[in-house]
Amino acid sequence: MSRVLGLVASSCGGLDTRFAAQLAKPAADRGWELAITLTPTAARWLETTGGLGDLEKCTELPVRSTSRLPGEPRPHPDPEVFLFAPASANSVAKLALGIADNQALTLLGDVLGTPGITIVLGYQIQDTRVHHPAWRRHLDTLASAGVTTTRLTPETAWTSVLDLLPAI
Repeated sequence: MSRVLGLVASSCGGLDTRFAAQLAKPAADRGWELAITLTPTAARWLETTGGLGDLEKCTELPVRSTSRLPGEPRPHPDPEVFLFAPASANSVAKLALGIADNQALTLLGDVLGTPGITIVLGYQIQDTRVHHPAWRRHLDTLASAGVTTTRLTPETAWTSVLDLLPAI
């Protein structure tokens, strides 16, 4: 039996080469039905590099980056588990502050802190970002809402964040 995983990504280094290979495909192989939502920039990156086709092979659902129009049917079921990876510093800050200026952040912002919803966030940042005075507060805000966060580095296998998801 498969469960729906809301797989969300923003534009970070490695998105074009690692997202499908190290997150989407392995998650699908573990039995997750993928409901993929990308930030607009992430979608543009993957469209330019041809990576959207790789994602579409991992799911029978449409890969989203824009909101639907009034009256259009919902393209994804409602997941109880979300993985936001890779998450850029910009997207982490916006999510923590409640800024929902794209479909990906609207999706996550609508469920942040909801009992019974699991959110795992794998962020990728510059080494100097940890010194920004607001950075720790953003992570603390997300943790207070029940979000599990972990840092992705160039040496990190992105598949490691899949181990933070609940068992199917």
